[in-house]
Amino acid sequence: VQLQASGGGLVQPGGSLRLSCAASGSIFRIDSMGWYRQAPEKERELVAVITSGGSPNYADFVKGRFTISRDNAKNTLYLQMNSLKPEDTAVYYCNALVQRSGTRVWGPYWGQGTLVTVSS
Repeated sequence: VQLQASGGGLVQPGGSLRLSCAASGSIFRIDSMGWYRQAPEKERELVAVITSGGSPNYADFVKGRFTISRDNAKNTLYLQMNSLKPEDTAVYYCNALVQRSGTRVWGPYWGQGTLVTVSS
């Protein structure tokens, strides 16, 4: 199972970016999916998660600015980030709880990370 994150880049404060994370491989089904971030010299922190049914939850510091969504048919996760601030600068990682095909085993999988830099 592989998760491929994309969409990061350099944006000015107040700008927007949309991250994507495509899951592929021997996937039977995916439960929750989420976005995490890690800024330099800080621990990784949860940004937002979404259930298989589409119910989202957000960290307080992104409420009203970020929107998480998913396309179950495409096994793809999104994060629409608006009103970006310099403190949003971090490497963003996607995560998915996946049941592999032909097994009853569930496991967490991580994408490789995509860098978001908010700076003027």
